[in-house]
Amino acid sequence: MDWIPPETNVTPQEAAITVRNLRQFDLFGYCYGDRLSLVPQLLSSLADCGGWVLERRTISSAAMEVRLEIQLVCIQELYAALVALGIELTRGSHTTLTDLCTCRKHLSAAKDSHQVVVLRLEVNFLADITLHSILMTGSGLA
Repeated sequence: MDWIPPETNVTPQEAAITVRNLRQFDLFGYCYGDRLSLVPQLLSSLADCGGWVLERRTISSAAMEVRLEIQLVCIQELYAALVALGIELTRGSHTTLTDLCTCRKHLSAAKDSHQVVVLRLEVNFLADITLHSILMTGSGLA
């Protein structure tokens, strides 16, 4: 996939071509908060910033996945909402969201700015991991 690094000088036409080629982006994060309180807040925040939840599923007892569609013009609001909820994003996820914000900034035509992108957000809940579950894995602590 073509990404536009934030430090490059890109013409609006190049940015529009890149956005048309967008597919699905994977975002990964973790949270120390309680899963039962975060999930409703997350879904509400996604809706408030213009996202459409396509699928929500539980991966394990300590992880969940949400697939959503969002217009590129709303990507900055989504980024802010994830940070405000206390979801710690990985470095790659920060880079992906920054690149999408850069694409949004360089779009000139109104029809291109309403391009829809698909995001897959995986959140791991670290508060659900106990000492017992760590010891049961058979690995020692570093």
